[in-house]
Amino acid sequence: MGSASKQSNNKASGKATQAERRARIAELRAAEERREKRNKAITIGISSVVVAAMIAGVAWITLSAKHDQDQKDAAAKAAAQAKKDAANVPIDGVKTFDKLGRNHVTTPVTYPQTPPVGGDHNPVWLNCMGNVYDQPVKNENAVHSLEHGAVWVTYNAKATPDDVKTLSDKVKVTPYSFMSPYNDEEGTITLSAWGTQLIVDKASDPRVEQFFTKYVQGPQTQEPGASCSVSQ
Repeated sequence: MGSASKQSNNKASGKATQAERRARIAELRAAEERREKRNKAITIGISSVVVAAMIAGVAWITLSAKHDQDQKDAAAKAAAQAKKDAANVPIDGVKTFDKLGRNHVTTPVTYPQTPPVGGDHNPVWLNCMGNVYDQPVKNENAVHSLEHGAVWVTYNAKATPDDVKTLSDKVKVTPYSFMSPYNDEEGTITLSAWGTQLIVDKASDPRVEQFFTKYVQGPQTQEPGASCSVSQ
C-alpha cells in the first residue's frame, strides 16, 4: 500500500511539474508575442513619424521654392513695369538723333556727335557688361555696343575723382553698360545710348539714374537681346 501510494504521488507531482512547465512556456511565448507586437507598433510609429516628417520636409521645400520663385517673378515683373513706366517719362536735357546708318565698316568713321550715338560701325562690338575702361576706346566699336542696347558713360578732365568713382561703381553692377574717358567731349559727363544723349556736370545728378533706367536695353535698342560680351 505504501509503495503504491508513493508512486501515485510521484506521478501526480510529475504531471504538476509538466503542467507548470507548459504554463511557463505559454507565459513566455505570450510575453514574447506581446513584446514583438509592442516593438512592431513602435517601429510602425517611428516609421510613420519619419515618413510624415519627410512628407512635411518635401512640402516645405516645395512651398519655399515656390515662394522664392514667386518673389523673383514679382520682382522681375515690378522691374519690367518700372522700366516700362520710365520709358514713358521724358528726361530733361536728353537729345535724340535719327537717320543713323547701321552698316558694318572696317574703316574709321567721322561721326557728327562727340561722343557718337550711332551710325556705321565696326563689325566687332566692345565688351559692355559693366566694363570700365581707363583708356579711350574706339568709336566704331563703342557704337556697335550702343546698337545692342548698351549705355556708354564718358567723361573728360573736368570730372572729379569722386564723380569717376561713383559712375564706375554704377557701371560695374549694370550689364549692358560701359565707361571710358573721352577727353575732347564738350560736357563733363556724357551718357549715350543709340540715337540718344545726355550731358551732365555731376555724377550725383538724378538724371544719371533715370537715363540708366530708361535706356539700358531700352526702347532705342536696335538689336534687343544681342550679346554685349566679346570672346577674348
